[in-house]
Amino acid sequence: MLKTLKKLALATVFLTSVGHAAAMPNDPAPDFTGIEKWLNSEPLTMEQLRGKVVLVDFWTYTCINCIHTIPYVKEWNEKYKDKGLVVVGVHTPEFPFERLTSNVEQAIKRFGITYPVAQDNRYATWKAYNNLYWPAFYLIGKDGRITYTHFGEGRYKETEAEIQRLLAQ
Repeated sequence: MLKTLKKLALATVFLTSVGHAAAMPNDPAPDFTGIEKWLNSEPLTMEQLRGKVVLVDFWTYTCINCIHTIPYVKEWNEKYKDKGLVVVGVHTPEFPFERLTSNVEQAIKRFGITYPVAQDNRYATWKAYNNLYWPAFYLIGKDGRITYTHFGEGRYKETEAEIQRLLAQ
């Protein structure tokens, strides 16, 4: 009986994960879709951003792991925005109170975020990327294809090296 339960549990984990892979390198970058409000920017599209290197950062303002990544994202934005990098924060709420634009605006101000932030309250862009994580980085090359992904904290040197590589192309 215990063996059967273990097999059933493993099968459930496997089956619920099939078909839920996040967008991967070499995939065309999905467009921003279903965005409720753009903060710090007019609405952006991937077509408008073609020819630029784009860092799409899925985050939410109460996630501690997201908060830990913000200084790095802000630094990359400042360091490389004049060299062709566009950072777009996609704020996707985990909790209902994170859907309030006024709360997101306060968080942007508190964290000193100056790059564009798309408020993805209905998870439309999240779903377009098949994203499952906060935070999640998707680096998009000048050709509009995803070149690099990273989920969670860390790998800051590797992420910055990929930004530099893409900008040099």
